[in-house]
Amino acid sequence: MTNTINGISIQVGLSGYSFKIQADSQEMSSDWMTSDRIFTSPELQRRYDSVEISVFTPKCALVPSQFHSPEASRRLLAEVTALKDEDPVDFVEVADQAAVLVYSNAIGETLSKVISETVLCADGSKVKPLPELYFMLRDLRNVTEYNKIVASYMDGYLYLVIAQGKTLLLCNSFRAPDFTTAEYFIFLALKKLQLNPELSAICFRTPLDQEQELSLYRYFRSVERL
Repeated sequence: MTNTINGISIQVGLSGYSFKIQADSQEMSSDWMTSDRIFTSPELQRRYDSVEISVFTPKCALVPSQFHSPEASRRLLAEVTALKDEDPVDFVEVADQAAVLVYSNAIGETLSKVISETVLCADGSKVKPLPELYFMLRDLRNVTEYNKIVASYMDGYLYLVIAQGKTLLLCNSFRAPDFTTAEYFIFLALKKLQLNPELSAICFRTPLDQEQELSLYRYFRSVERL
């Protein structure tokens, strides 16, 4: 989340949502919550200076800006993921990478729309839900390590972004029905990129339980939460 006096960051998946609030230099995070609690959570009935809504969707493709045009978005995304005819396709610029993230929020779209209608900015405006990978790419700038490893795990998918310095090496999602499989993909990616986890920190945007965190600590120098 960007530095702000009063802001909320919400992550939305198939199984529900969670939120993180930053106010007056203090931060508060919720547990993972089911969709029926949207209209009873007081934190979602307020207005904020900054609102972010992240959707866990693996239907994403990062395209260099010079190769993207709005009318080509669906074709470009269909080259890397299966799309249904009714799947909406949109795109967002990723200025730090001189690229465009093409995506479909078909997964979790209904819940994210409800949340965007409920949680408003201070001026009454709504924010557009964006893919989790967009925020992971943005958060690379907040990682001080030279080897930047940012991950999220939700609803059976691992989302992984890896960079060295300012050079992006990987931006992808992987089907991982359990956390052991997610770890397999993490270590496979690091091996192919010739990065040593023992010399690196891994940063997760999603909560880890104690068992998952301890498992990662066996291989990484440190495990951080963004």
